[in-house]
Amino acid sequence: MNESEKKRLIALPVALALAFGLAWAGSQGGARVGGVPLFGVCVALAIVIQWGAFVPAYLGRTERYYDLTGSLTYLTVTAVALWLGPDPGRRALVLGLLVAVWAGRLGSFLFMRVLAEGSDKRFDEIKTSFARFLVAWTLQGVWVAFTMGAALAVMTSDGSIPFGVFGWVGLTLWIAGFGLEVVADRQKRRFREDPANAGRFITTGVWAWSRHPNYFGEIVLWVGVVVVAFPALQGWQYVTLISPVFVTLLLTKVSGIPMLEERADARWGGQPEYEAYKAATPVLVPRPPA
Repeated sequence: MNESEKKRLIALPVALALAFGLAWAGSQGGARVGGVPLFGVCVALAIVIQWGAFVPAYLGRTERYYDLTGSLTYLTVTAVALWLGPDPGRRALVLGLLVAVWAGRLGSFLFMRVLAEGSDKRFDEIKTSFARFLVAWTLQGVWVAFTMGAALAVMTSDGSIPFGVFGWVGLTLWIAGFGLEVVADRQKRRFREDPANAGRFITTGVWAWSRHPNYFGEIVLWVGVVVVAFPALQGWQYVTLISPVFVTLLLTKVSGIPMLEERADARWGGQPEYEAYKAATPVLVPRPPA
């Protein structure tokens, strides 16, 4: 292992420390299984699943099952939390359903996309590096834990609070965000499937409102999840409300928008039509075109 890979591996203990802190905070007041906090078991499970999938992925130098594994992790953790946790009330069941629907839809969409395209360009430079690829898989486990943290705290906690206003407002936000994400993904897929659009970038539909409307929808739906969960949280469990902040930072500062913007600039930068689109269209928050 070279020095660069050793430096990459430093990210592992940092990510695991963050996951441990979340596990400790989310476990406060929660159910236990064999004396072990169920919330902590679920966080550990999310990471262990990634490590198990990393082995064949690295040996085969493939990222093909990365997104699919992430979605299956959400579904598995949700099922374990509801199965081993206290008798779930309406709030816990709704949260479990929201997480499952989102994960099932996005996972299948991304898996079919990578099958059609043959690869995921995000991994071109890292899948041959043990350290970088391992960090990517580990971060996916941490991503699962942080994004569904508030929902997981509710699903693993005793007590039941009426669904109430927070529940309905949060559900409305989730539906709006999920709907925007689905519409954006479908519009872009259809655009790419049209041979007439080969080598072009999409500027129609909701993509005329935002350069990354699917990511905005993603952020809004996770805000909806924490709004639904909020009344049932207590004490240190409020730390799990970081979920949409975590999602926003990751998508806008790390692996989402920065990578896509850089790739788009390299491909179309300097072209008048592209530069005009960038100047007139917000990066994230949708704004109807003038």
